[in-house]
Amino acid sequence: MFDSSTSIARIPLRNLDEVTRACANGDSHALFSAIDGCLREVLKQSLCTVNRYEARDERLTRLYSSDPSSYPVGNSKDKAGTAWGRHVLHERRLFIGQGVDDIRQSFDDHTTINALGLRSVINVPIVARHACLGTLNLLMRSEKVDSGMIQWAQLAGLLITPGFLFDALP
Repeated sequence: MFDSSTSIARIPLRNLDEVTRACANGDSHALFSAIDGCLREVLKQSLCTVNRYEARDERLTRLYSSDPSSYPVGNSKDKAGTAWGRHVLHERRLFIGQGVDDIRQSFDDHTTINALGLRSVINVPIVARHACLGTLNLLMRSEKVDSGMIQWAQLAGLLITPGFLFDALP
């Protein structure tokens, strides 16, 4: 876990070359995977997923999962009318869930999350031109996240943004 006593210069970013290569090649899955690997060194997340947001249908579709047996790529979930959906998708604000109660109140799949031993979450809305394109979802075994972890998650959200735009590029 990152804390204020950790020097930024000492945090390893072992997958940074992979991030650069995946972005240059326009390979969204490789980009998401490489960023997951970079973050794992810092956040120690146990689950990373990336979802595309379909605003017209109020649905999220999973594009990437570090645990495809529990959270398969291609699955989708309806977020219409949910407090989480308003907060993250409409208002484009981070969601920080700390502890089992936060997760139970916010997610229909809280039983699966709990069974995996996950106790905290950072959901980062991916935004370009004022539109929410999707979310980066990082779940940890620790009950709490700190401000450094949140900042790294926000930075990762910026880094994965091109992965949502590759199809629109010539």
